[in-house]
Amino acid sequence: MIKLDKIDRAILDALQNDGRLSNVELADKIGLSESACLRRVKNLDEKGVIMHYAAHLNASAVGLPGTVFVRISLEDQQEEKLRRFEEAVRSVSEVMECYLMSGDVDYMIRVAVKDAPDYERIHNILTRLPGVARVHSSFALRNVLRRTRLPLNRPD
Repeated sequence: MIKLDKIDRAILDALQNDGRLSNVELADKIGLSESACLRRVKNLDEKGVIMHYAAHLNASAVGLPGTVFVRISLEDQQEEKLRRFEEAVRSVSEVMECYLMSGDVDYMIRVAVKDAPDYERIHNILTRLPGVARVHSSFALRNVLRRTRLPLNRPD
């Protein structure tokens, strides 16, 4: 874990809220000089605290209103088979997230889909990935909460 002071946390919180803030706006918001602010942001970038900047899109507006959560079990959990599956799943562009899990399934993935026939197409791709033994899918009925901001001001 990287040690973050109060100013670093304020910078990160502001950037999580609006990644398009200019350095001038960010410095003003945090109460730093522009050069000090720029140095701190650059340092956070270099340390890997800031991974990248991106726009959050409205999935429905771009024709992908559906979310499917998929639980995948592999034939076995040998390290090489896990690596091959992980490499292959990265090539499926509709897979938005993939987690190696503990418990009764090996992976949990989140898939963005247009509709049920679209998911059927993706399901056929997923079942052919290396080492896949079982695929269980659940369609999300609606999104209740989706946060992209990490809670930085928690007590340590």
